[in-house]
Amino acid sequence: MPLYPLKFNPIPKTKLWGGNKLIHKLNKPFQEENIGESWEISDVKNNETTVSNGSLSGKTLKELINYYKGELVGQGVYKQFGNKFPLLIKFIDAKTPLSIQVHPHDNIAKELHDSFGKNEMWYIIDADNNADIIVGFNRQLDKTSYSKYLENNNVLKVLNSVKTKTGDAFNIPTGRVHAIGAGVLLAEIQQTSDVTYRIYDYGRVDKTTGETRELHNDLALDVLDFDVQDTCKTDYLKESNVSNKLIHTAYFRTNFINLTKSIQKDYSETDSFVIYICTEGVLEITVNNVNYSLSKGESILIPANINQLKLTPQKKSKILEVYY
Repeated sequence: MPLYPLKFNPIPKTKLWGGNKLIHKLNKPFQEENIGESWEISDVKNNETTVSNGSLSGKTLKELINYYKGELVGQGVYKQFGNKFPLLIKFIDAKTPLSIQVHPHDNIAKELHDSFGKNEMWYIIDADNNADIIVGFNRQLDKTSYSKYLENNNVLKVLNSVKTKTGDAFNIPTGRVHAIGAGVLLAEIQQTSDVTYRIYDYGRVDKTTGETRELHNDLALDVLDFDVQDTCKTDYLKESNVSNKLIHTAYFRTNFINLTKSIQKDYSETDSFVIYICTEGVLEITVNNVNYSLSKGESILIPANINQLKLTPQKKSKILEVYY
């Protein structure tokens, strides 16, 4: 059965900090309250997304990789990762602030959790007035000085908080302390991992358990990067109808495309799957004379064996182009 552009059924994640923007701004078909995350394309164990369109409907991402191998993900990607999909794509809605957290790198994640590490990036889709995020520290620290702030419950004083708006982008490598602030809706591109070390959680109580959520400060202390960053936002070009480099790392490459007219895309030199994430507007993806619609709040996976396609905006559209 030939491959084609694949959409997946998103998986909703109820969070104590979640809101309703995923439903009202991204048109997600969720019924639950306080949805904080929509897992768009996932190969995380017990959270595998299933195909929602075409003849492969109902198949999990894992099943597809097992059958199609490099045709789906790229020969080089399959050689490196086998039947594991390397990326996890999410939308996140923070009605209230997320916990202060950090993620481990590959070696520690593999040793302690049998997982990939969690390098990630954020693209801000919507932000309330004066919404902010936390990325990194606002002063030089080491383990000893940081631990004193933590022991005295003053860790918020040393965190770097920045105002954010639609279109901002942030690279969050492993080791960098971070948190999404209230009123922020974003797309998150990350390694396939669900390993998070929670440092501070405002003393909040989980409604289900009636207890404060677990903190992981001993684990976090061994992975925190205390270097102060000159800037935490990523500057990028926004030229229309071309792929503008956004954030490229060893774990994923993401470009920004501002579509105002039809463009042709040639991936014959890209040995990887491609994921489009629509952050604004509506567009059509044409492959072999077949059209696939993509609207704001949707994601689609282009198999690696599809080299030629056309993108046509139905109205001005903005998408993220992601590949390994």
